[in-house]
Amino acid sequence: MKTIAAFVLVALASAGCVTVRPQERAVLADPVMQFEGDPIIANQLTHAIDNREGSFGGSGVAGGGCGCN
Repeated sequence: MKTIAAFVLVALASAGCVTVRPQERAVLADPVMQFEGDPIIANQLTHAIDNREGSFGGSGVAGGGCGCN
């Protein structure tokens, strides 16, 4: 039973290993592939969260929850 579990773990771990060709790296380095996506939208969302969570501290160093930065 342990050998089957070990085999499954090795198979799953090796499935994540892949060689990326140089011509594919440009596609993977596209800004769309970033977690934040569009920086303007990310800044707007961060500003809204900072204003909403102002009493908690938000995510930056700027002031309170009134939106007066």
